Amino acid sequence: MHRRNLLKLIAAAGSGLAMPAVVRAQRSRRKPIVLYCDLAVDPAREQEMLDAFHTHFLPAAQSFRGRGFVDLKMLKLRSVIQGGPAPATGINYRFQLTYESEEQRQVWIKSDIHQRNWPLIENTVLNKDYLVLLTDAV
Repeated sequence: MHRRNLLKLIAAAGSGLAMPAVVRAQRSRRKPIVLYCDLAVDPAREQEMLDAFHTHFLPAAQSFRGRGFVDLKMLKLRSVIQGGPAPATGINYRFQLTYESEEQRQVWIKSDIHQRNWPLIENTVLNKDYLVLLTDAV
């Protein structure tokens, strides 16, 4: 391939010209959703939960890249620095899942791979009536 044609191809790909204008416009308007679950993980089962998260659940979630999955984190609560109310007694982890849309997240949670792997996390919590917040990025 001639250098000039290669440079044109690289420029077109980098600017998104190869993508239809309608798709580019939709992607630029769409904001992701973020789901939070505040979990009271049994301290005696904390390592079990972390192993299940990193070894099973996270790779399962990442297999949905290209189908709406954006990011997933398991966060350990360190301290409340300001304000209140503080998280409920025993809350020691926050699960944070980001998806391109709620519709795509629904496909994920109904999938067999999610149904097999979420119990590995949920079975380590002391209270299954945990707070779940669905938010929109703005």
